[in-house]
Amino acid sequence: MTYQALARKWRPHNFDELVGQAHVRRALVNALREQRIHPAYLFTGTRGVGKTTLARILAKCLNCETGVTPEPCGECTACREIDEGRFIDLIEVDAASRTKVEDTRELLENVQYAPTRGRYKVYLIDEVHMLSGHSFNALLKTLEEPPPHVQFLLATTDPQKLPATILSRCVQFGLKRIPETAIAEQLASVLEREGLGGEPAALRELARAADGSLRDALSLLDQAVAYGGGSVNEADVRDMLGTISRDAVPRLLRALAAGEAAAMLDVVDELAGQAADFAAVLAELLSALHRIAVYQIAGVAAADEQAEAAWSELAATLGAEDVQLYYQIALIGRRDLPLAADPRSGFEMVLLRMLAFRPATAETVPADASPRAAVSPRPQAPATAEPRAVYAPVSAPAPAAAADPPARASAEAAGGAAGQWAARVAALGLRGLAGQLASHTSLMSAEAGHYRLAIERSSEHLCTEMARQRLIEALSEVDGRPVRVDIQVADSVGETPAVQAERAAASLQSEAEHSIETDEWIQGIRAQLGAKVVPGSVRPRTDAPDLNET
Repeated sequence: MTYQALARKWRPHNFDELVGQAHVRRALVNALREQRIHPAYLFTGTRGVGKTTLARILAKCLNCETGVTPEPCGECTACREIDEGRFIDLIEVDAASRTKVEDTRELLENVQYAPTRGRYKVYLIDEVHMLSGHSFNALLKTLEEPPPHVQFLLATTDPQKLPATILSRCVQFGLKRIPETAIAEQLASVLEREGLGGEPAALRELARAADGSLRDALSLLDQAVAYGGGSVNEADVRDMLGTISRDAVPRLLRALAAGEAAAMLDVVDELAGQAADFAAVLAELLSALHRIAVYQIAGVAAADEQAEAAWSELAATLGAEDVQLYYQIALIGRRDLPLAADPRSGFEMVLLRMLAFRPATAETVPADASPRAAVSPRPQAPATAEPRAVYAPVSAPAPAAAADPPARASAEAAGGAAGQWAARVAALGLRGLAGQLASHTSLMSAEAGHYRLAIERSSEHLCTEMARQRLIEALSEVDGRPVRVDIQVADSVGETPAVQAERAAASLQSEAEHSIETDEWIQGIRAQLGAKVVPGSVRPRTDAPDLNET
């Protein structure tokens, strides 16, 4: 017996078997029930999402011997012949091979005649965007005033190429890419009905490779069954698809977190030995960084326990700011990869760039550097706007004496508990969400390793379990013993390190603006040229020359 491909064997025969596209299914079912059938429907979407399948199901609904119904019987002569592709009143046309106007005119010559067997004569034109301009003109009049017994079903992957006159005469349905989870579930169902076994991880790999196309997924499943000798397992699927091993990207990220360049290059060497596609590896690295960032902020678990354990481990190891920087470097590296001498060297440079840079913090700004006023060449954001992130090379750390941010200087000047807590927060060196949490709290008491902190209700969202745990770990490391931290929410908590930092920044800004206003050289330019300082353009800077020096 001739083998039938899975994509054809398990093609849906009614709306209930259709995977995804609930919005299209609902509209068509309601239209059939209420007998509100438009003479022309246009189905758009990428390959393998169900455009032709939907058209054939609709043809069965219109010509089923039980009547026009959203639930065709599937047993009458019309239903069986449509399923087998031999129904005489279902005229399927491949527009890619019949683009000439003569072909379209020949097709439309028989529109006026009644159906031979069915209730409707259905014209299914696939890839309709391939028709020529004259062919569209020939089709236009028939679409506008079709006979009552004619139904047009158009399908295309590129609706932008259709004339507006054709689009205006059709009810258009945009079919979406099918989610990976839905594809994996359908593949598992097909394997079960075929009496075959398959690993869930292998099915997820196939669903990911299908890129939203169920037909492609079933074709890949056919190939995987043949490759695995009747079974579908993850190792065989990865080998068949040429994808890298599951632990390759986590190993790269662990080596990156540990700062071990040699370990990273060893993994790259292994990937090169497997003839891996480094563009695909970089795409997987981006996907992994995205999952880690989501896990850090939202705590969303992965699809399986093994992956969840890996992402949670990496999320605890890597800082949130580091993950964001790595993602941006990988994104730019993916764009520039074709420009590299070869894909491997380009991929290695992306990894080394991640290793060479870290997000700069306030600790990298020298404490003894006196700010200089400078006029920006163009207007900048107001002083109250959040400053842009700055990135500094790891190989050039700031001196130990310059590790205190402006917030510490302001806090120590203030004295008291608020100043002590601000100094302690600066010494912790926390970044990301944990650093924000520490900066927006005030110290109520600290006795015998028990810290009682207060945070304003407006900043309560910073108090996540992950940020709190990182704060406890940092305090324990500085104190040299395990500590306990309790955080109480209050309407007002007094002066926090963040408030002190804002006051220090405002003071520096005021000093810079005063320096500009009183500078003789600036006043001379104003008097001679009628110039003026653009509001909001003055910024305190540590690298600007002293305008008062001669």
